[in-house]
Amino acid sequence: MKFPKNFLWGGATAANQIEGAYLEDGKGLSTADMITLGSRKQKRVISETIDEDKYYYPTHNAIDFYHHYEEDIRLFAEMGFNVYRMSIAWSRIFPNGDDAEPNQKGLAFYDKVIDLCLSYGIKPLITLSHFETPMGLKKYGFWTSKKTIDFFVKYATTVLEHFKGRVNYWLTFNEINVMSTMPWNAGGISLDADQKTKDIAAYNQLIASAKVVKIAHEIDANNKIGAMYCGHFSYANSASPDDVQGNNNFQDKMIYYIDVQSRGYYPNYKLKELERLNINLPKQTGDDEILKAGTVDFISFSYYMTHVCGSKTKGIFKGLNGLETGYENPYLEKSDWGWEIDPKGLRIALNFLYDRYQKPVMVVENGLGAEDNLIKKQGHYTVEDDYRIDYLRKHLLEIEKAINIDGVPVMGYTAWGPIDLVAASTGQMTKRYGFVYVDMDNFGRGTGNRYKKKSFNWYKNVILSNGANLEEDEVRNVLSLKRQNELQGAYVK
Repeated sequence: MKFPKNFLWGGATAANQIEGAYLEDGKGLSTADMITLGSRKQKRVISETIDEDKYYYPTHNAIDFYHHYEEDIRLFAEMGFNVYRMSIAWSRIFPNGDDAEPNQKGLAFYDKVIDLCLSYGIKPLITLSHFETPMGLKKYGFWTSKKTIDFFVKYATTVLEHFKGRVNYWLTFNEINVMSTMPWNAGGISLDADQKTKDIAAYNQLIASAKVVKIAHEIDANNKIGAMYCGHFSYANSASPDDVQGNNNFQDKMIYYIDVQSRGYYPNYKLKELERLNINLPKQTGDDEILKAGTVDFISFSYYMTHVCGSKTKGIFKGLNGLETGYENPYLEKSDWGWEIDPKGLRIALNFLYDRYQKPVMVVENGLGAEDNLIKKQGHYTVEDDYRIDYLRKHLLEIEKAINIDGVPVMGYTAWGPIDLVAASTGQMTKRYGFVYVDMDNFGRGTGNRYKKKSFNWYKNVILSNGANLEEDEVRNVLSLKRQNELQGAYVK
């Protein structure tokens, strides 16, 4: 079966993971610019100052989208995108975060990007804060300060007004619940911060998000503003009530952010936790009304894996995606980076979110990070990434089931990332996601040339058929396997 007629097909990126040009045309330093290169075994380091003699910082060069945006967006258009999820770097617009006036060169860059997208019929879906807080706000304490709310609202209002009529899809904070797991990425909060500090910073972001949602609706009634959840979905380790309760406790710690953004108030289970920990949120008069007036229009989320949780899953959770929960899932394969591959879990996640909030949902990140090998075939360079095609096809089939069998209103799907980019988890370029290969290594060395992978044309055909060819691919794969077995004499009728 096909996907809905108005289904949004595209890809997703973040400014700090693709743009490069980290201090060009007046841009200021952001928290993302302070994170060094890591690997599968070595954690990324957050340095207080830039020390290029000691460290390599992947965001400084990334894939240089800043100077290649025309070529890259043309490739997205060739694939048939009708939506492109991108982020605006706050420190390109307000270099220090608290500047009196916006940086016009920063606005001009995004003018060019957005206008080019629109010329190709691609709707921009813009994330206002995607793991980038201006370093200039450090003196206030980043998101522990109420002043940061005002600075963010000023930035968001500037952008919303500037792009009025050109952009109607917005997300306030990328993976807002990452404040619980990787608070530096989420908002400049130390990785060693205590629970109170993180809860205060999260509260300020939730107030800021609600204020911006209300302003966005006032600026343009056609604006649709979404929440964005880092997709931590989990199964109970066993039927033991203790494991079921442990799993519920884990999910509560992750999902409460979206409860607030969607319902407009803190859930009782979170209020009781704060009470037990003797944590007082920096609540001001009128905050309850702000949260209630600023609920989102839709729920978006990233989906890469699922977890298993239980009675042993306790305490503080650390890690962008690969959380240590105390359990593993014996029924699932893992990617090269140890992330469980669970297509069926995506259908479960879509149902979970829609049942919980009764609002349209959108998958705004989903993809496979893998080591790709560039080869020359018939005079052209490419990557034979059948493993990525298989991964994406299986996940898309589960989305189709959620839509056509379960009745979940899924707005769209933006694959992460449509072009190779810096991986947020490790900072590596060799953890590749794209339909387009970028000739760049982990240290920014390479030609920067773009090459279409096998998955490029596959995704192009998926979009062209509005998903109708996904089941055909499945049939072909089954027939191919049958033929292989016949040739090997192993096929049994």
